[in-house]
Amino acid sequence: MEVGGSLRYFGGRWKFLARLRAGLGRLGFEARIAEAPAARAALWLARGNGGTLEALPVAVTGLAPAALELLSNLGIKTIGGLMRLPREGVALRFGQGLLEELCQARGEAPGPREFFVPPARFSARLELPAPVMQAESALFAARRLLLQMEGFLAARHAGVRGFSLELVHDGLPATVVKMGLATPGRGAEHFTRLLRERLGALVLRSPIEAIRIEAGDLENIPEQNRNLFDDRRGRTEEWLRLVERLQARLGGETVHGLETHPDHRPERAFRPIAFEIKNSNSSEKKKDLQCENMGPFSPRPLWLLEAPRRLREGEFTLLAGPERIESGWWDGMEVRRDYFIARTGESSLAWIYRERGAQPREDWFLHGWFA
Repeated sequence: MEVGGSLRYFGGRWKFLARLRAGLGRLGFEARIAEAPAARAALWLARGNGGTLEALPVAVTGLAPAALELLSNLGIKTIGGLMRLPREGVALRFGQGLLEELCQARGEAPGPREFFVPPARFSARLELPAPVMQAESALFAARRLLLQMEGFLAARHAGVRGFSLELVHDGLPATVVKMGLATPGRGAEHFTRLLRERLGALVLRSPIEAIRIEAGDLENIPEQNRNLFDDRRGRTEEWLRLVERLQARLGGETVHGLETHPDHRPERAFRPIAFEIKNSNSSEKKKDLQCENMGPFSPRPLWLLEAPRRLREGEFTLLAGPERIESGWWDGMEVRRDYFIARTGESSLAWIYRERGAQPREDWFLHGWFA
């Protein structure tokens, strides 16, 4: 890696190297790290486990065994001894490629640079050292893959709205755990907390032999400026993180938002939506839509019962109404009701109705609560 332009950003040479070693350790990798003014020299120093370039054994060059044996017979055991040989003789006996590599190591010739291009999707698999029967026991290994995914996403300045964790069994289909997010993210610590909520309630059919994490559909995450006094966006993101943890524990179908829907039938006047941060234009459009839908209607209760409950005479006192709703004849879910605002025996404001038809029914039903 060419790191000269990044040392000041990371606090200097030693802090950068310490951070690099710590990050590799968290990913489960062991590495020999060396530094030099030239890329070829740094590579050879890493292979030789440090020291000076001239004192390195010639084996760090990666020459074939026959070439290394020939150098040994000539008494050449170090890079310094190889550099002191006549250039024409080195090129004749070992090829022009070795001579070019020696020039690159000394900084006399530019080394080839191949830029790293990460793949479009993240996919990583990790074999467990021993089978585990509890899903939570795989969380430590999963965190290693989540750290890899965080680096993968950071390199692309991107995030994901979800990822999948596959728990691989021996002889059985893998157990797939799908994680959804309210807003694009890439933080390994946050992903680990979400997985802990989900895996804690998971019952396995067979021991876990390996795990795999996959993520696609990357979304750009632009860097945000910090506000000195009022970070409203930060508070919004904290709230969305809470939503994501509740979804991980209770399920995405249980924790969701609501939006109004243009239908006069109360039970069909709203529908579930996913939580997400909307831009200013979409928020203004949503506000106009809500005003347009709610404007002509009478007051509506905030709490609508999942199923209307039958009321007996004497359990309520009518305060306002009726509001007549007749709709739904086109989809087979027709309603014909007269709605009233009433006060119940507990001094609560309720929304009640009775059916209309060819023969009006006298049965009353509680449909919602105002307070």
